[in-house]
Amino acid sequence: MQGCKVKIGIFGQTINSGTIDDVVAEAKQVEIDGFASYWAPNIFGHDALTALAIVGREVPRIEIGTSVVPTYPRHPMAIAQQCHTVNAASKGRLCLGIGLSHKVVIEGMLGMSYDKPVRHLREYLSILMPLARCEAAKFAGETLTTRGSLSGVGASPFSVVVAALGEQMLRVTGTLADGTLTWCTGPKTLQSLTVPTIVDAAKKAERKSPRVIAALPVCVTRDVAKAQEIAAKVFVIYGQLPSYRAMLDHEGAAGPADIVIAGTAEQVKQRVADLAGIGVTDFAAVEFSSDPDEIAATRDAMKSLI
Repeated sequence: MQGCKVKIGIFGQTINSGTIDDVVAEAKQVEIDGFASYWAPNIFGHDALTALAIVGREVPRIEIGTSVVPTYPRHPMAIAQQCHTVNAASKGRLCLGIGLSHKVVIEGMLGMSYDKPVRHLREYLSILMPLARCEAAKFAGETLTTRGSLSGVGASPFSVVVAALGEQMLRVTGTLADGTLTWCTGPKTLQSLTVPTIVDAAKKAERKSPRVIAALPVCVTRDVAKAQEIAAKVFVIYGQLPSYRAMLDHEGAAGPADIVIAGTAEQVKQRVADLAGIGVTDFAAVEFSSDPDEIAATRDAMKSLI
């Protein structure tokens, strides 16, 4: 296997199950292990951006990112203000990952409209991106309008990636944002849909080549069937959510278990390294297993790719 050209990061596990001290300890270990980035999901546990502000003060070198913060509940100017604060705390190491979440969450849980999500993303980024660059936002849309700027002392530009999956979302993202962060999107789909669509959109908009961050479940194991069985249970919800279901269908996968990267250390390392050949720039490893030996072996395999 040739040297891995994909930057390797770790997808945090503790932000929804542990204390803030646990999150900091996890991020510290990721940095000690030499990884390029640490990604914190924002679901129903701790607030990811608040936690990363603390991580940024205590873990001094690694890139920190959200994967991802839902857009609908947070106005783009409000989230930009929060991000500039996190970026000041971390000395410019924040990558903001945002996403639409899902209709069942936005409408069913929060009582907000999920109408025209592509329009929502376009308007959201039209406000957020200038603010992220420390510029004034001057935009009046159908649902979002902002005329203003932010001026926190120590603020610096931060990058924005979007959990863009379908073609329309990828085109908006490539035109306006810095890249995409995918989940439940297998290598065939990354190669045939994700990468060419977002790269083409960025090129047409005369923007630099976008970042493509692929997050996938990974496990070094002697029993692939068992690992897939565990994955089917752990990640079952993602096969039921429409946006992820569409990506699994595009891949020809029955469920999340079919896109797990599992096998011997060499097999896992090769499959991750192969992602570079299809245009993936970063891999966010979602380590999963109930076996301590497999957990250790998986981390060792990812470390060897750095």
